[in-house]
Amino acid sequence: MDQMIEFARNHWILFSALGLTVYLLLHDLFETLMRKYATLSPVRAVELMNTADVTVIDVREPAEYIGSHIENSINVPSTKFDQRIHELESYKNGPVLVSCESGTRSPKVCNRLIKEGFQNVYLLKGGIQAWEDLHLPIRRSKPKHRK
Repeated sequence: MDQMIEFARNHWILFSALGLTVYLLLHDLFETLMRKYATLSPVRAVELMNTADVTVIDVREPAEYIGSHIENSINVPSTKFDQRIHELESYKNGPVLVSCESGTRSPKVCNRLIKEGFQNVYLLKGGIQAWEDLHLPIRRSKPKHRK
């Protein structure tokens, strides 16, 4: 035990890095166990979409959405989600797939949907980037020009 304490004193940076790494791993594990939504790979998401009437909610900003999005997805930006969540009320009882660019904005929205009583919430793992990497079908919209 004395050697471990001496090691920690002599190599406090390494010891701190170890502590931080352990904390981050445990935090991720705990978060994974506690979340109430499922994550789906793009392939699994397509399987679900082929067997159920899934509502896809794209939480990226409109400019990102126009560039490429999953066919028939609904664009509700994460920055305006709280103000627009009422628009999704009719989809509450069916499966909902939440997507963003890389999967980093979606968890917050998934948690918000669960809090509002949505039962079947799924997160698209890797987001639209992962979807496009697998060459799955996307829709591109041209920006509307104002006159």
